[in-house]
Amino acid sequence: MIFETLATTGHEQVVFCHNKDAGLKAIIAIHNTVLGPALGGTRMWSYASEQDALNDVLRLSRGMTYKAAVSGLNLGGGKAVIIGDPNTDKSEALFRAFGRFVNSLNGRYITAEDVGIDVNDMEYVFRETEFVTGVHQVHGGSGDPSPFTAFGTLQGLMAALNVQFGNEDVGKYSYAVQGVGHVGMEFVKLLRDRGAKVYVTDINQANVQRAVDEFGAEAVGLDEIYDVDVDVYSPTALGGTLNEKTIDRIKAKVICGAANNQLATDAIGDELARRGVLYAPDYAVNAGGLMNVSLEIDGYNRERAMRMMRTIYYNLGRIFEIAKRDGIPTYKAADRMAEERIATIGKIRLPHMGNGTPRFQGRMRGQ
Repeated sequence: MIFETLATTGHEQVVFCHNKDAGLKAIIAIHNTVLGPALGGTRMWSYASEQDALNDVLRLSRGMTYKAAVSGLNLGGGKAVIIGDPNTDKSEALFRAFGRFVNSLNGRYITAEDVGIDVNDMEYVFRETEFVTGVHQVHGGSGDPSPFTAFGTLQGLMAALNVQFGNEDVGKYSYAVQGVGHVGMEFVKLLRDRGAKVYVTDINQANVQRAVDEFGAEAVGLDEIYDVDVDVYSPTALGGTLNEKTIDRIKAKVICGAANNQLATDAIGDELARRGVLYAPDYAVNAGGLMNVSLEIDGYNRERAMRMMRTIYYNLGRIFEIAKRDGIPTYKAADRMAEERIATIGKIRLPHMGNGTPRFQGRMRGQ
């Protein structure tokens, strides 16, 4: 069944990684490398089944292809998942074993942080392979990409507000932020710095309390977030929260957040458009983290990274223009924009096979 699935999803390669001694069970999925090597984070999660892990990594890696393409990056899409509890199952051996598998792909896949992984974990991966981004600044890396993802999300939000309400006054509107992890917390800070009213929820009550205490957000229950009367709903945790059970409860006129795969189905995106709700396509909005770590390949520069984040505003503007021009939902407009770029470049370039020669300038490796 796996090859039938890959024929549908378009993946180039899926690697199952196992090291019994280190307790490693991981999957690396490379979706498309026409534009360049596949760059995408590693997620650690307690999946209910191996099939769930496979489904997640296939979906996420495809999303990375579209994210890189719509952002104008010379990168392909890939992702990795490690099956395990990030609170109890982490170890140096586990991440170094994983790093060896990444290294075996010879540069076709470059990893980074994702849900359940932090910069300290990447340090261990970095000991075994050059093909990792988001490493600590002391090594010449960019560190935690969360602030950049949040700042990029703010740029996407401003573009959406301008289209829906005719202005970019972030502080004028109210927000329901679902998820206050690394990215969500940074996003809440940016919203509150501009005087916005912000409601928050998260499975981690300590994070919720921090958002309340440090930034003045208002806490609501996990299920109540869908019923809050706000201008903007911001999914900033896991995906699929826009679905048949929630869509009728959401009162917001703009949906813009940092979570991946926010639409449970394409039909939900069609229905949002029919209702006049402006959906800012997730992979265009949350591209800031990818943009930031991508700069490590040729030598990281923070000022250049901040300039790149601002291109998200213009990318979203173009997506909204395509949607209006062609009379299609915004998620389709984003896909169209990405697919056209991949098809155009694909006429002159073959998939990236890895050359084993890292370009990471300014890196300092150490044990």
